[in-house]
Amino acid sequence: MTSVLVKDVSLAFGAVEVLKKLNLDVQQGEFIVLLGPSGCGKSTLLNCIAGLLDVSAGQIFINGKNVTWEEPKDRGIGMVFQSYALYPQMTVEGNLSFGLKNARLPKDEIAKRIARAAEILQIEPLLQRKPAALSGGQRQRVAIGRALVRDVDVFLFDEPLSNLDAKLRAELRVEIKRLHQQLANTMIYVTHDQIEAMTLADRIAVMRGGLIQQFASPKEIYNRPVNRFVAGFIGSPGMNFLEGEVADGSFVADGVHIPLARYEAAAQPAQGAKVAFGIRPEHVALNSGADWPFAQKVKVDVVEPMGSDALVWTKLGRQNLAVRVPAERTPATGDTVEIGFDPMRASLFDAAEGRRV
Repeated sequence: MTSVLVKDVSLAFGAVEVLKKLNLDVQQGEFIVLLGPSGCGKSTLLNCIAGLLDVSAGQIFINGKNVTWEEPKDRGIGMVFQSYALYPQMTVEGNLSFGLKNARLPKDEIAKRIARAAEILQIEPLLQRKPAALSGGQRQRVAIGRALVRDVDVFLFDEPLSNLDAKLRAELRVEIKRLHQQLANTMIYVTHDQIEAMTLADRIAVMRGGLIQQFASPKEIYNRPVNRFVAGFIGSPGMNFLEGEVADGSFVADGVHIPLARYEAAAQPAQGAKVAFGIRPEHVALNSGADWPFAQKVKVDVVEPMGSDALVWTKLGRQNLAVRVPAERTPATGDTVEIGFDPMRASLFDAAEGRRV
């Protein structure tokens, strides 16, 4: 069952098109992440769904109801912003109850909802504190709780963890995922952090320039990106790209021939076609001794220790290649090593348009 439907939505500020005939179909109970660089339109799309911005064209449906011109309060959504937006003069309990009191809910219902939200978010001991006496993580929990007490079907999150330090972001990311599993409500979450997207989402909408480039599961986006932009944006460290051409069933660049017999092409590239060959650092093996479809001896240029693993930089022909290896198997700079990989794990992109081939 569709929970949120965005149909041919466009938004322009004067001559500047911010969203361009976007379509998004979110199923009941899904966790959807809108992912992309700054300025791609992800927060703008979320604000259109919330009713904080009026669309220039198109329609928005929530639970089958056309809410395109409805006020935010009438859309059945709860929203959590990047800034905590808490009332400093009120206690946590006061912040949680403020909207419910304005909606004239009975006192016992308000108390019941606050108790439930506080239990879920583990903020019961904080109810009588004011925001100034809370840490950043505690304030964000209260902000989430304020949306939670509304008892709605759809929750919207606009980069809720971006103001927190890395350790706290990781902790709250787990809490948000646990919250979704517990509530089973529809959640739409905006972030520019691809690790947040990959760990939280059922499906990710990767955005660029007001358009959705790919809308699929994290696994599908990671393994079969539809274009070079998506391939380069997803993954940490990023995907390796080698520039070359297709010749006699191989990718050829700088005298290096990589066989493409095991590569599953979306459309068979023509002989001599200019392409980019993409392979993720973790899909390249180092001194494994295995019989890889492609293997070659190379010299180690740079080693970047990363704790549990390391990034080893070398060259294929004249082009840089990164290899991710376990820390205990890290070679030294200047060593000659053998790299190998299966082109089945690779991606080929048209050099002119960047689309997958």
